[in-house]
Amino acid sequence: MVAAVTLDEVTQADAAASPHTSKPKRKSPRGAATTDLVVSAYTATNAEVFPRVLQLHVPTGSVVADVTYGKGIFWKHVAADAYEVRATDIKTGVDCRQLPYKDRSIDCVVLDPPYMEGLYRTDTDHLAGAGTHGAFRDTYSQGAATPHEQGKPRWHDAVLHFYLEATGEAARVLKPFGILIVKCQDEVSANKQRLTHVELINELAQIGFYTKDLFIVVRPNKPGVSRILNQEHARKNHSYFLVCVKTNGANPRSKRVKA
Repeated sequence: MVAAVTLDEVTQADAAASPHTSKPKRKSPRGAATTDLVVSAYTATNAEVFPRVLQLHVPTGSVVADVTYGKGIFWKHVAADAYEVRATDIKTGVDCRQLPYKDRSIDCVVLDPPYMEGLYRTDTDHLAGAGTHGAFRDTYSQGAATPHEQGKPRWHDAVLHFYLEATGEAARVLKPFGILIVKCQDEVSANKQRLTHVELINELAQIGFYTKDLFIVVRPNKPGVSRILNQEHARKNHSYFLVCVKTNGANPRSKRVKA
C-alpha cells in the first residue's frame, strides 16, 4: 500500500533539495552601448547633415524623388548606388507642384524650395540679402525672380503657399508610410516673426503627415548685413530638415493605412 503524501510535504522536500533556488534570470536588453548616434542638431552644411537624415529614416535601395534637385548639393556625400534617385527641378522642366509620377509610387520625396519671401517678389530692388537670393536662383530656377501670380498670396504667405502646394503633390505620389523630407527656415516678414517650421508641421498634419523628426542645421559661418540701424530680432543662422511620414491618420508604427 502506497503512503499518502501531502502537498506541504512535497513543498518542504523540494525546498530541502534546492535550498538556494534562485529567481529566473532577467533577460538582458539587446544592443550595445555607443555614442555613435544620429543627433538632432549640427553645426555643418546641408551636404554633411542630409546623409544622416537618410541613414536614420530612409532604407537603402528606396526610390527617392528629389523634386528640387538643383546642383545635387544634398547628395554630395551619399553613395551613388545607395538609392534610386529621381532628380528633377524647374530647370529640367518639372514643377514640384506637378510631378510626373503615379499615385503611391515613391518611397521618399525631398523638397527644398527657395524659402525666403524675396524670391516670390518681382521687385528686385527689395531683395534683402541679394547674394543669398542670387545663389538660390542660380541653383533652382532659370535665373529670374519668381513672378507674383494673380490672386495668389504675397510675401511670406506666398512662401508658405508654395510649400503647401508642393507637399500636397508629395502626398499624392508617396506610398503609404512614405517619407517626406522638407528643408525650411524661419524668417521675419514685415517685421513679424514667422516660424515656418511650425506652420508647416501644423499644415502637414492636416493632410495626413506625422512629423517624426526634426534636424537643426546651424551655419558654420556668421551671417552679415551691409547696413543695419536697429536689430529687433535674432538673425537666423539655422534651418531645418523636417522628416514626415505619410500616415493618413494611422498609427505611425502601424503597417495599415487607409487609402
